[in-house]
Amino acid sequence: MPAESHAPDRAQDRAPWAVRPEASRGRLHPEPGGDARSPFQRDRDRIIHTGAFRRLQYKTQVFVFHEGDYFRTRLTHSIEVAQIARALARRLHLDEDLAEALALAHDLGHPPFGHAGEEALDSQMRPYGGFDHNAQSLKVVTKLEARYAAFDGLNLSWETLEGLAKHNGPVRRPPPYLAEYDRLHPLELGTHASAEAQAAALADDIAYNNHDLDDGVRARLFRLEEAAALPLIGEAYEEARAAHAGMAHDRLVTETVRRVINRMVQDVVQETERRIAALAPRSAEDIRAAAAPVVAFSAPMQAMNQEVRDFLFQRMYRHWRVNRAMQKSKRVSQLLFQLLHGGPQMLPPDWQARAGEPGSAECARLVCDYIAGMTDRFALEEHRRLTDPNIPG
Repeated sequence: MPAESHAPDRAQDRAPWAVRPEASRGRLHPEPGGDARSPFQRDRDRIIHTGAFRRLQYKTQVFVFHEGDYFRTRLTHSIEVAQIARALARRLHLDEDLAEALALAHDLGHPPFGHAGEEALDSQMRPYGGFDHNAQSLKVVTKLEARYAAFDGLNLSWETLEGLAKHNGPVRRPPPYLAEYDRLHPLELGTHASAEAQAAALADDIAYNNHDLDDGVRARLFRLEEAAALPLIGEAYEEARAAHAGMAHDRLVTETVRRVINRMVQDVVQETERRIAALAPRSAEDIRAAAAPVVAFSAPMQAMNQEVRDFLFQRMYRHWRVNRAMQKSKRVSQLLFQLLHGGPQMLPPDWQARAGEPGSAECARLVCDYIAGMTDRFALEEHRRLTDPNIPG
């Protein structure tokens, strides 16, 4: 898989251990060079133009999409992750385009209804290897997106696929599709991903906690003052109040959250610089071969971040209003799977033609792909069409 040719970019600013676009391991299906963009810029652009990326607009982050236009969806979350990933990559002298591409693609495999939908599909797919949204993201970009005449998927660069596969670190027990794809196109699953992929994964953590904190306050699931009892939040809260006495509460929320984000980014940069100095890597391969991630929180920040996670779990993700929505969403997802797995003749014609026998493993995998690609809105509409006799199919 030869590297693509492209116009010069900011190569002189990159650290020796950054991924070099000119040394990319290429694509599964070789493509002609001559494009002015780097391979990772092309990957980013292909991701943005997918149907899967557009559908993230109507996929739940925590709140089902119709609960309010203000709350974050998977699309706005992905854009916010990309912004933080680029900022980290720039500070650490990494390839910003690769970090951005990975951030934009990391949630493409999420089903409707957030983690409730994922749990529902995982339970239904347990006899067939379960469901994992990271593996599904890889499946979307390597198989399910059907846009190009010469290949299925997006034919992304090896480095982008590697980062998606290892979003949570080395993969010791790959889910079925990840194992299947790795046999075709080895992604070195047992090693760490590039520093760019690690930065995108940390950006996901930073965005997730802070923006859920923001949404939780604005949804009145808890008060900002309650979250300020946590050291990480409290310090930023007091700083914001001292800097802008008497400001409106909405602005205080924003000022607090942005200070927490900045604090976390600064911590990642400092801890990463410390780890890099200790490891003394000379290439991206040294990063992959390291015994531990190089892009990481410090131990104190990791502990404070976990406190925020625990608070959000108790006060937001298990809030009675969110619990009600999750239970309803699970039932919708489970019933959709059961009806379509037992009756694939109810699938649209292009899906029905590939479904195999009702109740088979082949049919289960296809029905899972069909449901995982739905938006919240479409899943609710499909549920009504399949269960309400007064609504035409």
